[in-house]
Amino acid sequence: MIGGSTADAELATLTPWASRAPAISHEERQARIARARAATAALGADALLVNAGPSLRYFTGVSWGATERLVALLLPVSGEPIMICPAFELGSLQAELAISADIRLWEEDESPTDLVAACLPAGAVLAIDPLLNFGAARRLGDRLATLDGAPAIDGLRMLKSPAELALMQQAKDMTLEVHRRAARILAPGIRASEVKRFIDSAHRALGGMGSTFCAVQFGRATAFPHGLPGDQQLEENQLVLIDTGTTVEGYHSDITRSYAFGNVGDEIAGLWALEKEAQAAAFDAVVPGAPCESVDAAARTVLERGGLGPDYRLPGLPHRTGHGIGLAIHEPCYLVRGDRTPLAEGMCFSNEPMIVVPDRFGIRLEDHFHVTATGAKWFTEPQLSLERPFG
Repeated sequence: MIGGSTADAELATLTPWASRAPAISHEERQARIARARAATAALGADALLVNAGPSLRYFTGVSWGATERLVALLLPVSGEPIMICPAFELGSLQAELAISADIRLWEEDESPTDLVAACLPAGAVLAIDPLLNFGAARRLGDRLATLDGAPAIDGLRMLKSPAELALMQQAKDMTLEVHRRAARILAPGIRASEVKRFIDSAHRALGGMGSTFCAVQFGRATAFPHGLPGDQQLEENQLVLIDTGTTVEGYHSDITRSYAFGNVGDEIAGLWALEKEAQAAAFDAVVPGAPCESVDAAARTVLERGGLGPDYRLPGLPHRTGHGIGLAIHEPCYLVRGDRTPLAEGMCFSNEPMIVVPDRFGIRLEDHFHVTATGAKWFTEPQLSLERPFG
């Protein structure tokens, strides 16, 4: 249903999610560390440095984002893991650290990269996180032989375990329910900011961490993939595009719905149907072993056959068909021309081949799937129709 309710009425009926997925176990983290050691050795490195951010959370449970102060996991191929941390953050680190590790501290007037180098034997080769900032990477390179640690980090993280899939499923189920409720509060004159506040509150009412992001676009603003500045008011007979997500134990959801508030005309209806066909073609193209770029090509073939594009030309699809997702909302690998990474069981992607008609309107349908042994499996079922976004 679109419209007919209020934010207060919808929030009053939301309760914390009943069937919560279990958190990542200690045993799973130990298995991740073992695989990372093997992958690091295969690279020819003696240790792996994992910077603060989603990858640090993946291995250690520490949810800190990267800042100018180095906080990192130094993982030798053999021996105890080492946590590098500012001395004044010790208590906070210990409160979140989910693995056993030797904690090495540095004071504000000391060099953390010197500390990293001192933890390794002379002549050691260090594989570094591809998201480590350039300055720290350069300073480490002055002291040690370094190489790209992406295969030992991204190569592991892109293949999700059953426990990870369950956490992602919960996050996506929660966001889809929030989408349903958001559609019900729409009314002429409602501001985009009101819808965003409701979506954040609804995610929290379900026991989530609030909205990690939220885009609410009406009419012409839908033609801009990430919206326009300002606070729009909804009018009768406008196209609505809402894109939002939350996290569960750090694992992301990210779902977009585009639908009609009233009568939006035959042109939008026709392109909406083409968008749905392109999304379905991308899903059907998922075959283990096929390159990621083949999924993007399948969506573009549908759009080009419908008279759009070609390539990134507008009207058409101005961006990649999808991105990897997990502890980061966008993470390797990508459904885009040039990414030849073979699809493999456990990979998770968005599927969002957006159609943009410049300065007039845009249609994005976004759901996510994970790769199975035989093809793709949706986390959330795609939108049914322009007028019935949720059945």
